[in-house]
Amino acid sequence: MLISQPIDRDPQAPATSEQSPVACFAVRYYSFVKRAAILFTFFSLCLLASCNSGRPPRIGETAPDFSVTDAGKTITLSQFRGKPVVLNFWASWCPPCVAEMPSLVQLQKQLGDKATVLAVSLDSDDNAYKQFIRDHNIDLLTVRDSKQMSNALYGTFKFPETYIIDKTGKIVRKFIGEQDWTTPEILNYVNGL
Repeated sequence: MLISQPIDRDPQAPATSEQSPVACFAVRYYSFVKRAAILFTFFSLCLLASCNSGRPPRIGETAPDFSVTDAGKTITLSQFRGKPVVLNFWASWCPPCVAEMPSLVQLQKQLGDKATVLAVSLDSDDNAYKQFIRDHNIDLLTVRDSKQMSNALYGTFKFPETYIIDKTGKIVRKFIGEQDWTTPEILNYVNGL
């Protein structure tokens, strides 16, 4: 046997003519805000899930190989197999790239021959690139890829962007934006590869 109990009015139910205009507005406003909050939360979670679902693209994959010929020398990424590579895409016109370059130079000095820092410039202007190298005493392996073919293989378009590649040629880390490459954590990480 079912017993019928009185049902309280649902605050989300449409307002009736018995309620004041202010109450009608309040009920409708509350309902709208609640639905908007639910939708916002749902879409935010979906975006976060897609951005943070596991690893960034290419992590754990073999680094795409490329060759760049600059000033008569050809550099091929695969020539460094057997030791870690810090692959940095940068440009002389990019303020964050310029700001992080001294720490990349320091990283190479601290790593010695245990790893290679390869800085691929995406400058289209050869003179600006060479002037930057001279003015800033850049003492690490850098080449200019004016056609921007190497960074296109990685889907890189925000500079600076850096990939850490282990000695087997697999991408193990990705950094977007300016970094301080002299921190003990980064040095220990690269040395541990």
